[in-house]
Amino acid sequence: MARALTLFVVLALVGLFALINWGAFTALTPISLGFTTAQAPLGLIMLGLSAFLCVLFAVWVIVLQASSLRDARRQTKALQAQRDLADRAEASRFTELRADLLKRIDESSNATAAHIAQLEDRLERARVLSIAPSDQQRG
Repeated sequence: MARALTLFVVLALVGLFALINWGAFTALTPISLGFTTAQAPLGLIMLGLSAFLCVLFAVWVIVLQASSLRDARRQTKALQAQRDLADRAEASRFTELRADLLKRIDESSNATAAHIAQLEDRLERARVLSIAPSDQQRG
């Protein structure tokens, strides 16, 4: 904002200077073109050349800004694609981790159930053995 205001003030001062000195700007002056001499208002030629250069540089700045914005958008899209890829890879890892944990829990519960079944078998056998000798003593 400050740059635009400064540029506007400078352009207004140049315009005011040209208006105040309009007679000098429009005065005919002999101008050498190298191979011939012509009568022309040197001030208007210089003012026109300055205006042309201002327009040329403004167009150059606009093109430069547009290419920077285009590059920034392209880079933003590439970064978003990489972020999405990383998010999907992380989600995939979480899914694999969950599946692995569920598998291990299932294996652990199966192993625990097998151990409990073995212990129950041992307890049953121990009861049968402890009951069987007492039955033999009665008989």
